[in-house]
Amino acid sequence: MAITAPRRLMGWALALAVIVPLQHANASTPPRASAPADAGGNEAVLDEVWRTVRDHFYDPRLGGLDWAAVRARYAPQAAAATSEEALGGVINAMLAELHASHTALYTPAEPAYYQLADIFAGALRHRGLERAFPGGRITYPGIGLFTRTDGQGRVFVAGVIDDAPAQRGGLLVGDEILAVDGAPFRPVLSFKDRVGSPVTLSVRRSAGSPPLQLSVTPAALQPHEMFLHGLRASARLIPTGNGLRVGYAHLWSYASRAYQDALEELVSEGPLKDADALVIDLREGWGGAVPEYLDLFNARAPTMQVRGRDGRTELENVKWRRPAALLVNERSRSGKEVLAYGFKKYRLGEVVGGRTEGAVLAATAFLMGNGDLLLLAVDDVRVDGERLEGRGVEPTVPVPFDPSYAAGRDPQRDRAVEVLSSRVSPG
Repeated sequence: MAITAPRRLMGWALALAVIVPLQHANASTPPRASAPADAGGNEAVLDEVWRTVRDHFYDPRLGGLDWAAVRARYAPQAAAATSEEALGGVINAMLAELHASHTALYTPAEPAYYQLADIFAGALRHRGLERAFPGGRITYPGIGLFTRTDGQGRVFVAGVIDDAPAQRGGLLVGDEILAVDGAPFRPVLSFKDRVGSPVTLSVRRSAGSPPLQLSVTPAALQPHEMFLHGLRASARLIPTGNGLRVGYAHLWSYASRAYQDALEELVSEGPLKDADALVIDLREGWGGAVPEYLDLFNARAPTMQVRGRDGRTELENVKWRRPAALLVNERSRSGKEVLAYGFKKYRLGEVVGGRTEGAVLAATAFLMGNGDLLLLAVDDVRVDGERLEGRGVEPTVPVPFDPSYAAGRDPQRDRAVEVLSSRVSPG
């Protein structure tokens, strides 16, 4: 049975994708993020970013900044940068003065570079996509995870994409990544030229414990395919103590209608169709969702079944009519925040976890002459007249959670399951 739904995606929806550390590089193209830099080339990159912001940033006043003076302050630092990574740090410090989400420069040393290039591939076809990715297919060598770096420079696993190499290799949320084959962890460069060949990740699962050695086989990751497969692979029923089954699915990205279609298929005819309640996980990853996706939870509208003469049945206007909850945290961004806002305001269910990031501007992407990717906020966004940028959405059921050394434990998900199971009568 197929699921059909409106294919219109509002122009700003793709823009509401999130800002996260990038992790991608065409697996057949060596990442160049640590290449030496030269002063003239550095200033050219800074100038190109500076001009693009001047001409396209959503606020023509640039927040009241003297943008020329800002450039003058950062130009000497850019000229002195000795690597592309260092140059990126200088430019992102300049961009941070705008105090705007969806405004950052990404290099091929970051997974997000490839993920954003894939999300904005349509716009980038006219902005140098073929130059950066000959043939147009965007992949990068990686293992499929999201990380966070703490104030001490320690790298922790924040999200493990379902059925990606990292999960198959045994990595858990909370693991501290110490090394890859004995060298410092780099989310793309560590796996360059290692696709299909096992590498050894040294991780610490609890504070002060001896390192574990995990064998993981990197893959050439295509972002959209990875996120879509991860969503489907995440779907499962969680049994509760009172005999109920709570369905669970993780939306790692919402930057395509395909993710909503897959979710509707999971709850209408897939492994979640017999669940007594439903948890939708919006933590980590990318936004891009549009308000109409909340119609899935509108119990007062009908679902249609359409059968053709070939016997094929399609569902239209799929609905979930049982209790539901959303999981959010401080890295639930953009379009995901719009969903959390509406879910809470219109009392569709509980919003469990932590306050969302408050990153709700609409953006597009530009490829710079050196191949770096500039994500830039180009439109302001209000939801029911309210501006969520800088504010975020408070959960209805707050559950603080620092994933460092969590060893796979997830108190936010556990609490969501507990809340739902208390509101459904067994049998």
